[in-house]
Amino acid sequence: MSDRVKDQLEVFTGNSNPALAREVTEHLGVKMGEAEVGRFPDGEVLVEIRENVRGGDCFVIQSICTPPNENLMELLLMIDALRRASAGRITAVIPYFGYARQDRKVAPRVPISAKVVADLITTAGANRVLTVDLHAGQIQGFFNIPVDNVYATPVLLRYIRECVVEDEPITVVSPDAGGVERARAFAKRLNANLAIIDKRRAAANEVAEMQVIGEVTGRVAVIIDDIVDTAGTIVAAADALRAAGAQDVFACCTHPVLSGPAIERIARSSLKKLVVTDTIPLGDNARQTPNIAVLSVAHLIGEAIRRIHNEESISSLFI
Repeated sequence: MSDRVKDQLEVFTGNSNPALAREVTEHLGVKMGEAEVGRFPDGEVLVEIRENVRGGDCFVIQSICTPPNENLMELLLMIDALRRASAGRITAVIPYFGYARQDRKVAPRVPISAKVVADLITTAGANRVLTVDLHAGQIQGFFNIPVDNVYATPVLLRYIRECVVEDEPITVVSPDAGGVERARAFAKRLNANLAIIDKRRAAANEVAEMQVIGEVTGRVAVIIDDIVDTAGTIVAAADALRAAGAQDVFACCTHPVLSGPAIERIARSSLKKLVVTDTIPLGDNARQTPNIAVLSVAHLIGEAIRRIHNEESISSLFI
């Protein structure tokens, strides 16, 4: 006779970020759910849930990171498998929500990819979504199911407070106008000044000039962003801040996509430290780069999962 109970908390993971998933289960004090997530000989995704989940409160931890299409398909098929196995509730835990940067029409004949992904996850059978630092808050409205968007701010703040001497003046910097709200919230927590970088583009993907708006002379500058991809903008921003008289330059980004020449650029940059989280797994090359620091969000995600399971408030995590 099985000793499992109805509404039992069960956590599963695909292949996108198993190390983070293991840390989450350790925080929760539960074992990882048994599931095979592999490939058929022709490359199609193979999923099999290998334990009874009937009536269970199931969480699938899966970032939509590189390779995004593979990881998205794993997530969809795991959700479908759990739904067909009569899981009581299925929560898609997506530390990094891929395709989020395609959240609106920027040209006449382009897709809104974030909306398509939201529809796929809902149709597959997810009852709710838990994610970290969505690129655009309005993506929550693309879903017709509850979405909990938690913030990595407490994790990043703790690191910055430990690195900066208590009486050193700090200026929090938004790398563009679109990120001002995020930077302002961070500055408020640090009791710091706010600055913005105004980018003048010569052509698409080519920044001709960066102008710092705000006081950074003799201060520690902390650039705040949600994603660092090729690192071109953040490295150029660091150079502009140093040229404007900043004493040291840190950068805090939740999601380290780090594609193409990113790691090499960061290693050669004037950044004292790029602080990222493990929503996306980093290879040894990135982890061994002296000016990249990787912080874990396992405790944050684990606590959010526990509160969802117990029907408690998540927003109180950030008060």
